Amino acid sequence: MATGASGSGTATTANGLGANGAAAVYASLGYAGNTVVYAASGGLSISTNGGATFTNRTTANGLGSNDVRGVYAVGNTVYAATSGGLSISNNGVFELLGASFTNRTTANGLGNDNVSDVYAVGNTVYAATSNGLSVSTNGGTTFTNRTTTNGLGSNDVLSVYAVGNTVYAATYGGGVSISTNGGTNWTNYTNANSGLAGDLVTDVFAVGNTIYAAIQDGPGANDYGVSISTNGGTNWTNNTANGLGSTYVYGVYAVGNTVYAATREGLSISTNGGTNWTNYTTANSGLGGDEVLDVYVFDGIVYAATIPNYDPNDVTVPTSSGGLSMAASTLLL
Repeated sequence: MATGASGSGTATTANGLGANGAAAVYASLGYAGNTVVYAASGGLSISTNGGATFTNRTTANGLGSNDVRGVYAVGNTVYAATSGGLSISNNGVFELLGASFTNRTTANGLGNDNVSDVYAVGNTVYAATSNGLSVSTNGGTTFTNRTTTNGLGSNDVLSVYAVGNTVYAATYGGGVSISTNGGTNWTNYTNANSGLAGDLVTDVFAVGNTIYAAIQDGPGANDYGVSISTNGGTNWTNNTANGLGSTYVYGVYAVGNTVYAATREGLSISTNGGTNWTNYTTANSGLGGDEVLDVYVFDGIVYAATIPNYDPNDVTVPTSSGGLSMAASTLLL
């Protein structure tokens, strides 16, 4: 990821990020055709010029916590999943994007104030909490919480994604849970009942009938990685080698047949649906850090949320910047 070109390089605190490291990333189209980039980094850092510079929003702007774990946006409405609740901004003026937030908590029906991820479809908002998957049908004003009682594999939900009324939940120790009625009821898929690589699922994404699951732990040594189902979750093919940077996977994303995996040891990209991978690190691509916590692709740009590398002999000494790395997909594929 060479620096200097528009839409490429690594953004750090020098560019306005809240910290030299990022936990999550999202990008969308701005009102003037520009790319808006959101990075969870010591608050919520927002760029309206494609990632060149950022303005950082914090608890001073109403965030529930500066520990932001996930972000999603629709137009001028911004959702931030924090360790202190789900924070929602709708300033209505593009120049003030994210200037003020309203924070939703258990008092508004969230299962827990510890929110790991958020997704929205129209006026329906899904919040992944450490005590269930909370669903709002009124834009996040109030929530109904869904738990193992409704069929979730675990109440500790790490990630959520939705397409229409079909909702996918990545759970801690409970596998991948899928609802086809907006989150009311769930069918759960695990290592035991469907061949998922492991039941500690950190992220989930779907394209059509193909589901991608990022796995961090399985029943055996190195028995994790990226699990892929082409039949709606009934059966899974597990990818743990063939160039994958690490079998410890934090996030997964796909565009067509190209799959992106955020791993503990680099950003791995497959152009054949996850069969084989090419891994990108600080050594071979200019990635900000080898530990990649999230990945997103928008308008031909790959965004990787990374944290700094550290000297193995002195863990207080960083050997790379960390931050939000960006590169044109054509430079990587």
